[in-house]
Amino acid sequence: MKTIRVHEFGGPEVLRLQEVSDPKAGPGQVLITIKAVGINPLDTYIRSGTYARKPSLPYTPGSDAGGIVASIGEGVTRVKKGDRVFTTATLTGAYAEMALCAEAHVHPLPAFLSFSQGAGVNVPYFTAYRALFIRAHALPGEFVLVHGASGGVGTAAIQLARSAGMRVFGTGGTEAGRHLIAEQGAHHVLDHKAPDYLERGVALTDDRGFDVILEMLANVNLGKDLGALAFGGRVVIIGSRGTVEINPRDAMGRDAAVLGMLIMNASDKERLRIQAAIQAGLENGSLRPAVGQEIPLAEAPRAHRAVLEPGAHGKIVLIP
Repeated sequence: MKTIRVHEFGGPEVLRLQEVSDPKAGPGQVLITIKAVGINPLDTYIRSGTYARKPSLPYTPGSDAGGIVASIGEGVTRVKKGDRVFTTATLTGAYAEMALCAEAHVHPLPAFLSFSQGAGVNVPYFTAYRALFIRAHALPGEFVLVHGASGGVGTAAIQLARSAGMRVFGTGGTEAGRHLIAEQGAHHVLDHKAPDYLERGVALTDDRGFDVILEMLANVNLGKDLGALAFGGRVVIIGSRGTVEINPRDAMGRDAAVLGMLIMNASDKERLRIQAAIQAGLENGSLRPAVGQEIPLAEAPRAHRAVLEPGAHGKIVLIP
């Protein structure tokens, strides 16, 4: 089978297409024929060698995929050959034509969702759910602002917040991105390139401010976020690419909280809770991953560049 292998940490060019033997399912394992692979910023951090947890070299990247069960190992009962599924982790890496998974990490993909949508479930929706409901404890009726809402995590957060009864605001830097944000259900869409966009957003809350802000680029926005919070408001930091200077008084006067969040820190109990909620949302149609680009597997380096570019809209997936 064809697979992407990384033999050294570095730039996107270290992603190399190779031919390897097909894996075989052992006890408790499921072999998936991959139809689409989700690209996440996390993949790029691991590939570059800058992430705290480094895999042993060489390795095949990726955890998120949509595909068909090719075979099952002894003891597997939750899925059977031919089932449409999505993955939440793999044993051999998802950037490939086939991948081995533990049975617990393979989940039913509803027939009305594409394989590319299945590849867009795991990291984006798990991240958005944990940020909203486990870290921020967001509640129905609260005002929620999703910064950079046109990407995979952003669109997931909009859908989750809207389906839970929150008043949802999303920001985007391009016209296409803002159109996508509106399509996903945001009540209000803001252009984060406009100098007064936060003031305009706060005005739309009757000057109350936002109860929850999900922040994808804290090194740029965190200082301004604190000034846009309601009393008791929470900012959840999902992404940051550097340092930032803030005025602590903006948090003090509002009894505000700044919360860090990594999906890798989720406990097993949290993961079970998140998976159950997301599976229900996929099945009832309230959650529907938005796919922005489909790129051939051989062009994985291009996908790694694209996922970090500003103005991305929708999920980027590789097609083996």
